[in-house]
Amino acid sequence: MQTGGGDPATSAKHHVCESNTTTSNPNAITPQKLEKWRKDFYSEPKNILAQNVCSRVDPFDVCLSRKSLENTNHIFTYKVESEGKPITNQKSSGRCWLFAALNCIRLPFMKSLNIDEFEFSQGYLFYWDKIERCNYFLNNIVKTARRNEVVDGRLVSFLLNDPTSDGGQWDMLVNLITKHGLMPKKCFPETYSCEASMRMNAILKSKLREYAKVLRDLLAKNPTEEEVSQKIEDMMASIYKIVGICLGIPSERFTWEYYDKSKAYKSIGPVTPLEFYEKYVRDVFNVENKVCLVNDPRPSSYYDQTYTVDCLGNVVGGRPVLYNNQPVEKLLQLVAESLKAGEAVWFGCEVSKRFASKQGIEDLNVHDFKLVFDVDIQTPLSKADRLIFGESAMTHAMLFTAVSLDENGEVKKLRVENSWGEDRGEKGYLVMTAEWFKEFGFEVVIDKSFVPPEILKVFDMEPIVLPAWDPMGTLA
Repeated sequence: MQTGGGDPATSAKHHVCESNTTTSNPNAITPQKLEKWRKDFYSEPKNILAQNVCSRVDPFDVCLSRKSLENTNHIFTYKVESEGKPITNQKSSGRCWLFAALNCIRLPFMKSLNIDEFEFSQGYLFYWDKIERCNYFLNNIVKTARRNEVVDGRLVSFLLNDPTSDGGQWDMLVNLITKHGLMPKKCFPETYSCEASMRMNAILKSKLREYAKVLRDLLAKNPTEEEVSQKIEDMMASIYKIVGICLGIPSERFTWEYYDKSKAYKSIGPVTPLEFYEKYVRDVFNVENKVCLVNDPRPSSYYDQTYTVDCLGNVVGGRPVLYNNQPVEKLLQLVAESLKAGEAVWFGCEVSKRFASKQGIEDLNVHDFKLVFDVDIQTPLSKADRLIFGESAMTHAMLFTAVSLDENGEVKKLRVENSWGEDRGEKGYLVMTAEWFKEFGFEVVIDKSFVPPEILKVFDMEPIVLPAWDPMGTLA
């Protein structure tokens, strides 16, 4: 690209041509159009009022519906026996999928040990996900190079864009727990980079992109499998050091001491994290007994069909991310059956749409954008079209802990445990309408015991592979 110099006359002529082309184009913005729009704007007093308010206040707060706030409460037909304490907070990290899952797992675990408060170490799984995810990325670079994918092609460009995301999916969590186990938070507490992961991720991204070039250069020389494996192992030694410095390195064995509800002293250990999961957790919550159901209503996607996503995962040799596509009404029905039986449900959604954040309300009617702006947003497109045109995707994972049903037994609203601390909603809990979930809910994880045999059989099918950039591959 030329950045300076050149013939001034030629340059001026070029700009004149551009200007003439612009003014003669019927689609260009002209002074006449601007004058009409300005006149129309100021001819409506409501626009002036809306401008006065929105220039000083968050426009979404201006659009909040008073009626929706009045009609929202936290009373539910069915609720899990006891909710987890304390309310968790992922802070400035993208670990919602880990928090939601561990919030779910701790409920039966706390009951089994008769304890009031407990957190599994989110930092422990975060540590192992970073280690495993970086290794998975490097192996993906090798795999795509062997497919003859070019660096500036869509696939490799997509992989290089965010090689070590904080987000994840349920099957990725299963990979971590079945390989590395679990630890109490007291035995592996948070670090700065757990709670604010941006800087650590910047270091990792820089090294992984550098390593991607090194690997592709190596592969161009037809190396042996042993040479490629050794190169990745050498790279991972540096990654291990970076992650260990930022997050700490978990102990191979630990001892956990605690008091139960009767104030009796208890102790578990020394055990390995995997022994801890297998001996004390798996009997009350077996992560491998849960299945992932999604709702993808695009015409190109079929119900009663399994899907996976190209190059999506976190553990080399681990289970793939597998989705069973079902109508959204079926997802809500199975959520209700789980909650009625006392089991909380992990789910993924697009949290920010039609969301009153401070009040903790997910409701299609909570914002009246048309009243303020004369146009509606977020819902004029169908759910399928929002996925197709990039207006919607799963962005966050949380936990259902209660449900209300109408007189016909249909889900009316749900109680949601979030991982953003106690400052939003009812001390950290949100209210979600069923209609909201139908539009912006994408995924639920249900115990196999609640899933009909005909839906379970879908998992036996050969999955259709979606491209890596498909919106259903978005990480919560």
